[in-house]
Amino acid sequence: MSTVEAKYVWKIYDEDVIAVKDASFRCENEEFVAVLGPSGCGKSSILRMIAGLEDITKGEMFFDGKVVNNLSPRDRNVALAFESYALYPPLSVYENIAFPLHARGLDKNEIRSKVQDIVDALELSDVLKRKPSKLSGGQQQRVSLARALVRDPSVLLLDEPLSHMDQRVRAVIRARIRRIHDELSTTTIYVTHDQEEAVALADKIIVMNLGVIQQIGTADDLFNYPSTQFVAGFIGEPSMNFLGGRVESQNRLAVRNGDKSVSWAIAEDIPSSHINTGVVVGIRPDKLEASKTSTSSGIRAKVDVVEFLGDYRILTLSLGEKVIKTIVPTDFSVSIDDTLWLTGLPEAIHVFEEKSGEALIKAKK
Repeated sequence: MSTVEAKYVWKIYDEDVIAVKDASFRCENEEFVAVLGPSGCGKSSILRMIAGLEDITKGEMFFDGKVVNNLSPRDRNVALAFESYALYPPLSVYENIAFPLHARGLDKNEIRSKVQDIVDALELSDVLKRKPSKLSGGQQQRVSLARALVRDPSVLLLDEPLSHMDQRVRAVIRARIRRIHDELSTTTIYVTHDQEEAVALADKIIVMNLGVIQQIGTADDLFNYPSTQFVAGFIGEPSMNFLGGRVESQNRLAVRNGDKSVSWAIAEDIPSSHINTGVVVGIRPDKLEASKTSTSSGIRAKVDVVEFLGDYRILTLSLGEKVIKTIVPTDFSVSIDDTLWLTGLPEAIHVFEEKSGEALIKAKK
C-alpha cells in the first residue's frame, strides 16, 4: 500500500520566494496522478518535496498516513526520473539501469531479467553497451526512465520524462508508461506542462499556477467544470475563448460586441448578488455557433485564419483587439476577411468573476 498526502504544504526559497503555497492533495494507492501547469508554477518543487530532495518549509507530507518530513529519500522507497537524466557517464546503458538493483543486492540473473523486461518496453535493447554520451537526448531520457521503473518502487515520481523525445517515440512511450504503472501496481506522480500527456495518462490531475493548486479532478472535471478561469483556459485545445460581459439577470448576460453588447441566455442561474456586475464569459470554440447572417445575439467578428483539419476547420477571428476561435464543419464555406456572427450555446457558457477568476456557474456537458 502506498498513499501520498500533502497537508497545507509550503515551499519558500530565500525567505521570500514562494514556490508552493498551502498545497493539500491526496494520491491514493496505485493511482496515477499528474501535476500539470506552466513552467515555474511549483509542480517540480512539489515532486522534490515528495521525494525528500527539498525540505518542506511548512506543512506535512504523509506516506501511508505517516509523516515523512524528516525521512531521507533513501528511506521513502521512491524512484525518480527527471528531465535532466542524471545518468552516470562512465557506465554503460545496461549498467546505469542495473545500478539500483545491484545496490539492493539482487543476484545477476534476476538483475538481467528485470533489465531486459524494462529495456524491451522502452525500446533500448540496441543501445545497452553504449555510454550516455553516445546517446541522443531522447534515448538518455528513456534510460533515466528505465532506471526508475526497474526498481519496482512503492511510489514512482516522473518529472517531464518525455520532454526530449520526438513525437512518434513520445506517443509510444507514453502508452508504455501507463501499462508499466498498471503492471507494477505502484503509485505514480507525473509532473508535466503538457495537457495531452496528463489527460492521456492520469486518473486524476492536479492543476497548478503560481505555486497554488487551482483544481484537482479528472480530465472530464477540468474540461467541463473548471473552477477558475485559469483552469478553463489551460485545459483544452484550442483553448477556451474569454469575452467581456455583464450580468443582466440570473439567466442572461450582456456580452461585449465592440462598442455595444448582445444578450446571451445561459442554462444555469447566476447568484442574484452578481446582477449588474462585470464578468468574464467563457465559451469553448466547438460551442460557439457561427453564422454568415447577422443575428440579434451574434457577436460580429472578422475571419483572419482558416485551418483545415480533416473533418473540421478551426477559424481564428478578430473581435476588435481580441482574438477568438471557433470550429466549423468542412462544408461551412468561409474565407479570410469574411464577417461572421457568433453565438454561444446556453448550456456551454461559463461565467467567471472578473477579479478572482472564480467560476460563478459551471457549464453542463
